[in-house]
Amino acid sequence: MATNQEEVTLIGVVGSPFVCRVQIALKLKGIEYKFVQEDLANKSDLLLKYNPVHKKVPVFVHNEKPISESLVIIEYIDETWKQNPILPSDPYQKAVARFWAKVIDDKIAAPFFRAVFAVNDEKAREKNIEESSEALQSLENELKDKFFGGEEIDFVDIAAVFIAFWIPLVQEVAGFELFTAEKFPKLYDWSQEFLNHSIVMEFVPPREPLFGYFKAKYDSLVSASK
Repeated sequence: MATNQEEVTLIGVVGSPFVCRVQIALKLKGIEYKFVQEDLANKSDLLLKYNPVHKKVPVFVHNEKPISESLVIIEYIDETWKQNPILPSDPYQKAVARFWAKVIDDKIAAPFFRAVFAVNDEKAREKNIEESSEALQSLENELKDKFFGGEEIDFVDIAAVFIAFWIPLVQEVAGFELFTAEKFPKLYDWSQEFLNHSIVMEFVPPREPLFGYFKAKYDSLVSASK
């Protein structure tokens, strides 16, 4: 547990998969912290002070020491508070977990967003959907148990919250199908187990308001591209 002498703050926004990752990790560790809601349309001095390079959330501040990037933050949390390990202790297994987390960000999330924004370029959309789909298939093949961490969620599961919750929501907004039960049955079953985990349920945002937010953003993007 964080002691009274420790100051732990998370700067973020509700509805961000990357902030959600950190919240899940903190809850798993049983760490008390202060959540500071950021306005990304009017970025605060606090955010600019602690993350002057990317100017993005999440930012984790521990005793005035800021750390950015969700996966980096989770590793820091796991190394600082030893209870309820998130990453494997075995060096090889730890490296494998880091690899798959990076695949999720670089080979699934990044091309997925490129596909969403390719509103007037069907060829680019298809190319990016294919890239995400290939990586999802590799991740499907990697899943051997209830969770990537076995019977308990771990680093890869937390990284994959984007797949479980945000991809189904945003693909519906954008009008294409990437992640379905038919295409990826093991990952789909995993996503249902993961989203029903008591800790995950606490931090995944309500679907309808977030759907409305993304729908308005997407409709605006489509209108601007005409």
